[in-house]
Amino acid sequence: MKVGNKLTIQIIIALILGIIVGSVLSPMADQSWVQWVDQYIFNLVGQLFLNMIFMMVVPVVFISIVLGVVNVGDPKMLGGIGLKTLAFYLATTAIAITIAMIVANILNPGEGQSQLLDSQEVSEYRESELEGGSTGEALQQGFDQTVINLIPTNIIEAMGTQNMLQIIAFAIFIGIAIIAGKEKSARLTALFEEANDVVMWIVMAIMKYFAAIGAFGLVATAFVQAGFGAIQQLGMYFICVLLALFIHLALVYGSVVQFIAKKSFIWFIKNFAPAMGVAFSTSSSSAVLPISLETAQDNLKIRKSISSFVQPLGATINMDGTAIMQGVATVFIAQLSGIDLTLMQMVTVVIIAVVASIGTAGVPGVGLVMLAMVLTAVGLDPAAIGIIIGIDRLLDMTRTMVNVTGDATIALVINEQQTRREEASKAEA
Repeated sequence: MKVGNKLTIQIIIALILGIIVGSVLSPMADQSWVQWVDQYIFNLVGQLFLNMIFMMVVPVVFISIVLGVVNVGDPKMLGGIGLKTLAFYLATTAIAITIAMIVANILNPGEGQSQLLDSQEVSEYRESELEGGSTGEALQQGFDQTVINLIPTNIIEAMGTQNMLQIIAFAIFIGIAIIAGKEKSARLTALFEEANDVVMWIVMAIMKYFAAIGAFGLVATAFVQAGFGAIQQLGMYFICVLLALFIHLALVYGSVVQFIAKKSFIWFIKNFAPAMGVAFSTSSSSAVLPISLETAQDNLKIRKSISSFVQPLGATINMDGTAIMQGVATVFIAQLSGIDLTLMQMVTVVIIAVVASIGTAGVPGVGLVMLAMVLTAVGLDPAAIGIIIGIDRLLDMTRTMVNVTGDATIALVINEQQTRREEASKAEA
């Protein structure tokens, strides 16, 4: 069971219908019948689809990482792939936030809107999130604790809370142990391969029968609740984020695919479109990971040993789209506050955002947590995040799509480099 063109078209149609229906109903969102439709139809079918996908995330990640490590075969080669993957991810994240800050400084989205800092949303965010909330706890977590938390003390708890970094770490240990066992572990390897076939069949069955209706529900409820009212007030901020996302997607990923992987970017987008559509509707890199893996392996022909290692790692630490939001939001909030960020402060924003993309990977609401860290580092009030929450759900859909596309881009690059290296070795022999 594979992701085909028919399913891709169905998802795209569902997304368009969801946007149209949600936008039409948004001005009537306070009416009881619209609230009923939103809660018991749009949200119901959307959350059922999302829960079915989340149900498969942990088994897919765990089994995929184990098989990825086993298929690489050489722990030294695995280390090389891991370091190269991490370097690519950090580099693209730094480029992403730099692009975002340049766009924001050119378009000046916060000029003449200082009154937004006195809004009720700012005070509510300060009370609910910064004073004893999850964001406040995350800001207090030190680098040492972040590193310590990479290794799980209880793998069952890590799986129960979907702590992806800990699951990945445990899966790597299992994979290396299977490699060390050699012939003695052959039956265990076969068991993991059969388990992978089973979980991927379930994932693709969910996609075949529920993806379109689920995507429609998720997008429709997002537009009913957010609508375009908040966009009108924060229009320039909204445009800046979308423009920076498009530039990064087209120029950075396009160049990487075209000149490093030596593939057509149009071919890449066409074949990876199903995963991009699901990413847009779910707003979760983890939720779309099972579909992203299957699409990359079947449509982009990325070998499982590369895809199974690179993409789950990217879903946890690669946040180019999120970094773009942080860059634009930081400049936006600085302009609201009447503060001109110095060059050193802008460099600080880039560094903090890149480091935080790894350090806060397991924290719920990671984008806003990372933004709070960035704002605090340059002396801005993190409570101002409350201003952009109203439209964050809509932007989250687009930046998740960019995040997931970035994961597949790097997986394709490493796959092609590995293939060329192997071909060169055979030619020399």
